[in-house]
Amino acid sequence: MGYSPAADVPCLPELPKMIRLKYLTDVDRWTALDGIALLSELPDPSRSLLWRELLQEYGVRDIASLVFKDRFGCWGFLDLYRYDRSFSAVEASYLARLTAPVTTALRRRQAATFVVRPSHAPRPGPLVLLLSPDLRVLAQTPETYACLSLLVPPDHGRPVVPASAYNVAAQLLAVKAGVDANAPRSRVHLADGLWLTLSAARIGDAASPARRRAIAVTIEETSPTERLAVFARAFALSPREGDLLGHLARGGDNHTVACRMSLSELTVQDHLKSIFAKTSTNNRGLLFAHEPGADPHIKMQPVLGGLPFRDALKVQSRADT
Repeated sequence: MGYSPAADVPCLPELPKMIRLKYLTDVDRWTALDGIALLSELPDPSRSLLWRELLQEYGVRDIASLVFKDRFGCWGFLDLYRYDRSFSAVEASYLARLTAPVTTALRRRQAATFVVRPSHAPRPGPLVLLLSPDLRVLAQTPETYACLSLLVPPDHGRPVVPASAYNVAAQLLAVKAGVDANAPRSRVHLADGLWLTLSAARIGDAASPARRRAIAVTIEETSPTERLAVFARAFALSPREGDLLGHLARGGDNHTVACRMSLSELTVQDHLKSIFAKTSTNNRGLLFAHEPGADPHIKMQPVLGGLPFRDALKVQSRADT
């Protein structure tokens, strides 16, 4: 959920299967859910692929599915399992009231990950994790293990594959099955302000027959444009404020930006003051940082980072040593 990709589930060894079934289940799916839904309220609970093919075997009687979303985006979802009985109407009502404050807390927690990053931060090359159609790990590039270890530290022999990697692969399966049309792509905070983008795709016909249906999950540093989009949403910027921030990131003073946006300089200044207030900054120097490795046409980039990616891996290696 949100900043902590770990879960307490009754069938942890079967987490890949659980995530695959969760994404392939078309009822009470978080992408179409508003608030809370109960498995027990379905006319036929067996319509839930997740419950029918897995959770029922573990004695789960009911599932309360919650989604934490607001007008700025979806910040997480949660499934609560009950073994002894179904959730009551009173309990469901109580959970529904919790969604708004938890949503705000999750969004603010994501906003808190955006910190000043050192200059000359090297950008990592793509890391690749190869999964089978049932989400078993087939292969991975050497640095992938170190990256995944930062997302979910190894514990008691558990596989070092975070739910975020399984999620994008499972979303690809959902797209292929016609369950959901959203792209199999996810942005995840790694550490110290560094955001990663995970994407999933089929290997293709050029691969060997044994690998032809395999799923490649690529992991790379989130682009400045994508970081800017997440930054604007996490800090609850309005669409116009987000547009303004994008123009400022490409360089230019208030007059130039005002001309681009067909606004008065006074309006631009008012929007900028609002952005400063929402991000707890008071000048552009705090809001933006120069990035020498950026596109030469982009003079400034949003402050959306922390340790350089490879330095973060080195810190983890020293800690392990």
